[in-house]
Formats: sequence, C-alpha cells, structure tokens
Amino acid sequence: MVEQHAATQRYALSFTSGALLMREAAIVAPIYLRERHWAKVRSVIAEENLLQARTVSSGSRLAREVVQRLAVLTGDEIELLIEATATERGHLLWAAACRRYELIGDFAEEVVRERFLLMTPTLAYEDFDSFVRNQAVWHGELAELKKSTLQKLRQTVFRMLAEAGLLSGSGDLVPVVMSQRVAQALARREPSDLRFFPLSPVGIRKGVR
Repeated sequence: MVEQHAATQRYALSFTSGALLMREAAIVAPIYLRERHWAKVRSVIAEENLLQARTVSSGSRLAREVVQRLAVLTGDEIELLIEATATERGHLLWAAACRRYELIGDFAEEVVRERFLLMTPTLAYEDFDSFVRNQAVWHGELAELKKSTLQKLRQTVFRMLAEAGLLSGSGDLVPVVMSQRVAQALARREPSDLRFFPLSPVGIRKGVR
C-alpha cells in the first residue's frame, strides 16, 4: 500500500450513474473506434439518443460516465471489449472502474483482494463502511459524506462487483476465472491491474488464475 499523506488527492465520487454500464459500453465502444475522439463520441450519443435516456440531462450524465470509464482503456482493450464475452466484458469494465475511480481501486485492492488472500471470502456492507472510515483520515471529502450518499456509493460498488462476477448473491467473493487475453491485457499495466481481482500472487504472476 502506498503511504498516505496530508496532500492526498481527493477521491472522485461521481460513479453512481448505473453500475458497470455493460450495455452502454457495448454501444459506445464501436463508436469510439470509428471516431477516435471522445468529444465526438459524446456528440453522436446525444444526437441519436443511443443510450435511450428518458431526459436530456440523464442522457448527458450517462454518456459522460460511460465515456470517462472507457477513456481509461487502451485502444487494444476497447477492441477486446467489443468482441468480448459477457464475462470478459465484466472483467474489463471492473478494471476500468478501478482505474477511473481511485476509491473503487483502493477498495478492490485493499479489501476485496485482501479478504480473498486471507481466506475470508465474504464481503459485507460493513467492510465498505469501515474502509471509508479509515480512508477519511486522509480524505476529508469522505468524512463529509451524507449517510444517503455513502449508502448510494456502497450500493453501486457492490452492484459492480456482482455484475463483474466477483461477488455472489449471498455475499461470497468469487475466485476469478479470467480468459488469457483479458488477463494479459490487464497485466501489461504497471502495477498490474490484476491486483483489483480476487486472485492469488501466483495467479497475478501468471496473468491467469
């Protein structure tokens, strides 16, 4: 874990528009490969209401969110996302959420994976709340959260975990069975994005479970 300090950058907390956004990502990714410009992608989404939003404002929020998530992926990863299976897409989009939102990435590495390695393979809402309380020492914005906002953040993160296939309906962490091509893509980063998943050190070294 990187040592925390007083000048720690504020956590971005605007990830409550949907969960993993798997449907939306499948719609938007091909547009990016055609346009190669994220501002143009957002324009196309808005003009054609591709995300089928009920209002202009909700459509704008959703488009902004999915674009920000996909923008942290490489071109190769976006191409992989388009042809991916549902399981692979879930893994890629969980990694994207962890990259885009440091809070989610820290929770994934410091709590989700840590509990898996300690063979305590259950995850409860209290684990998230405890993590937030601990991080609030360095992140004053967390100490200022309203209870309703904390609940929304927690609910969204747990939905993401479930949609990514990492958490069962009964709250058990699910060991990852990751395809070779997704594992290799995520392992290319430094440090490896495999750290965001319930994987053993051996699995991370091999780039597979």
